Amino acid sequence: MANASAAPLHPLLSSIISTSTSSRSHSLLSVPPEYVPIASNPSKVSVTTATADSSLRKSPLVRRRDLVAGIALAAALTKEPPSVAAREVEVGSYLPPAPTDPAFVVFKASSKDTPALRAGNVQPYEFMLPPTWKQTRVANILSGNYCQPKCAEPWVEVKFEDEKQGKVQIVASPLVRLTNKPNATIEDIGSPEKVIASLGPFVTGNTFDSDELLEASIEKSGDQTYYKYELETPFALTGSHNLAKATAKGNTVILFVASASDKQWPLSEKVLKTMLESFKI
Repeated sequence: MANASAAPLHPLLSSIISTSTSSRSHSLLSVPPEYVPIASNPSKVSVTTATADSSLRKSPLVRRRDLVAGIALAAALTKEPPSVAAREVEVGSYLPPAPTDPAFVVFKASSKDTPALRAGNVQPYEFMLPPTWKQTRVANILSGNYCQPKCAEPWVEVKFEDEKQGKVQIVASPLVRLTNKPNATIEDIGSPEKVIASLGPFVTGNTFDSDELLEASIEKSGDQTYYKYELETPFALTGSHNLAKATAKGNTVILFVASASDKQWPLSEKVLKTMLESFKI
């Protein structure tokens, strides 16, 4: 059921409504100074004083038009950018079943999904996940929306999670952060151990210690090479158990990360490893 209390108004919208209401209630013989917002930034609205004559010259129709225009502007300013939008419903309601395993669905990223895909900085990727998982929002500051097409630091592409099984995310890193060779393969960057030493903090969410790496392996699929990792990370922000899979294509390194807590891991280890194996670009 919807919340019956009214949502707080945007500062710019509040100022516009207050201005329109006060101007209608003043006496024609004595109109005090009217405060009119003039700042473009709604969070820092400055004011100026208008004379009574300028206020009186506005007809009711003009004041109504100004109010409607202000409401439209305020709505546009408060609307979240497309990059942070996510369908916070079970993915099984809109993703197709996986051809190889009907117990999973397939997420295939396209140009409509992230700013980097629209900018051509990331090649389309795909992976399987259980139909009960949900896609979650990526904060704008982490999405790379503000720095495309030339981001200097890694960013988060998409995130999915299930409170009982864990979470997965795709992290993209500019290739130049790891090597000066254009269009390098993952092998050109270095060994699996060298790559995880550079990208480990983006797996754990904070720091990486080489002692946390339990296993590293190499997988080849056609012309594409993947480095796969299993980590035990007791101090990680993402979770005490992490799986990762990295590859390079074009000018970007793509990292698939699956994470779980100690409580989730016994129930989700097999599921997360299936998701890891299904990731490809």
